[in-house]
Amino acid sequence: MAVLAAGGGRSLEESGGGDSGTLVIGSAPFTESRILAELYARVLEDAGYPTSIKTVDARELYEPALEKGQVDVVPEYAATLAEFLNAKRHGSDAAPVASPDVGTTMAALRKLAEPRGLKVLPAGKAVDQNAFAVSAEFAAKHGLKTLSDLGKSKQKVTLAAGDECAKRPFCQPGLEKTYGIDVAGIDPLDVGSVQAKQAVKNGKDEMVLTVTTDATLDQFGLVLLEDDKHLQNADNVLPVVNAKSAGAKGIEDALNKITRVLTTEDLTELNKKVDAERLKPVDVAGDYLKEKGLLER
Repeated sequence: MAVLAAGGGRSLEESGGGDSGTLVIGSAPFTESRILAELYARVLEDAGYPTSIKTVDARELYEPALEKGQVDVVPEYAATLAEFLNAKRHGSDAAPVASPDVGTTMAALRKLAEPRGLKVLPAGKAVDQNAFAVSAEFAAKHGLKTLSDLGKSKQKVTLAAGDECAKRPFCQPGLEKTYGIDVAGIDPLDVGSVQAKQAVKNGKDEMVLTVTTDATLDQFGLVLLEDDKHLQNADNVLPVVNAKSAGAKGIEDALNKITRVLTTEDLTELNKKVDAERLKPVDVAGDYLKEKGLLER
């Protein structure tokens, strides 16, 4: 049984979801998900829907809860959720259904989600996907702005990433096949961790696997290289709701307000305010919504 970090430690089974008249918004335990949950909660409250936020440790816990209506709304990522549901339906060795094309990915996601009672709302411009960063000094020295530039430079790179990078198509094999990048080795450090970024800053490694909304790159003197040939799948940010408990048009309209406006740059900046400036997600979300004129009251 999954015990949530909020709501006085109540279990999912005890929390009741939308049946209690309150929309329960699920949040994963990392900064970006917490911010998105606060954004969703605030616009829903503004539209007249009482809300509560509950933090759940992992997708393996909150997705079944969403199906059961114990959680009503979650912020999600198109390609990642599509592959999660694909594996759940067809097994861990299933052929991939997500792609760099958001339309194709969304069609696959909806096909997998709808039979489970999930409603996938439209995807927005904000994308949080795997990305690769180098030191600003290394980029300037070799004239690098894109991953294609790195491939053409013929520079060998040691990549700070997890062990699985050597086998994952979006990581070492993809960098070599799609971009012709000479990956000399993998330094097995946690993805986007302080240690991994420090290794590139110190010159121990040349490149680090992180994400497009990493708000701390500046602190390490790092810059992202553009994925100009679209190696990464379309992990656009979007709300997913329980169709029965949270499928109303008013709920979709409220959530779409955020989806239409939020960009990758916005999300990176919001992450930075929490991670670097130590502001609270609830305050950061409220300020953003006011700044964008998304609240009516």
